[in-house]
Amino acid sequence: MDRFAAIPGGAVLLKDARRQSERTVQLAPFTICRTVVTEAEFSAGCFLDHPASTAASAGLPAHGVRWIDAVAWCNAASVAAGLAPAYRIEGSHVYWNPLANGFRLPTEAEWVHAAQGGGSGPRHGALADIGWSALDQTAGPQPVGLKTANAFGVFDALGNVWEWCWDRLDPARYGDYRVLKGGGWADPEWSCRVGVRRGNAPDARVEDVGFRVVHGAATDDLGNDDWQGWSVRADRDRAALPGPLPVGWTPLASAESPERYLRQLTEAEDVRSRLGSMSTRGQN
Repeated sequence: MDRFAAIPGGAVLLKDARRQSERTVQLAPFTICRTVVTEAEFSAGCFLDHPASTAASAGLPAHGVRWIDAVAWCNAASVAAGLAPAYRIEGSHVYWNPLANGFRLPTEAEWVHAAQGGGSGPRHGALADIGWSALDQTAGPQPVGLKTANAFGVFDALGNVWEWCWDRLDPARYGDYRVLKGGGWADPEWSCRVGVRRGNAPDARVEDVGFRVVHGAATDDLGNDDWQGWSVRADRDRAALPGPLPVGWTPLASAESPERYLRQLTEAEDVRSRLGSMSTRGQN
């Protein structure tokens, strides 16, 4: 089975019940892994070639995965595959290079579009048929790909494990918390809907959390501050809400302008290029 599904471009509606807001994102075509990353692949730091042709042979999903470890895995798997890593990781700060052709976490818009499978409802079928949830009364995660895929060929988007996305949950209220989608094996039907969004800290480890990846660049133009539904400027503007904030809100402290964000990426690429040239000269 081909590990990646080709997702056509199109418009996707994103809703945020907490903020009582919605927006429509126009996506370019992209490719996403048909299943979440498995335990074996997470341990290996790369995708594995499974001898059997069925998705069930791939094993259990990686779970209890922190967001910061998911992006690090994406970089490691990209290097193993001879691709350009998508992320620059500096301690707790992670910069995404949308031009990179490696593996990366999906944006929330990409995840929603892929999970809907061409439809627009909360599920692409009866939950018992398409995802593992509290209805199944399982004690833990189940092997990937055993339930029915959607029309795009994506398995287990709902249930089994929650999935990390690149986007922040709400930079004004939750700082650097990242979005989780899909629901887990012990969650009720209400939680296992495409529109449900939760989040957690990048370094939080929760038992029923895993991830799937997208392969490829999100744009061919760094000057366009809309990378498959995520924007540096939108996060910064949201984090900089004027006036007194409600009790308990913790705005993102490190919100940067698009210009500074891009400068960080450009400087990093320049350093890597110069180091590569030095290495090449040293071998001659």
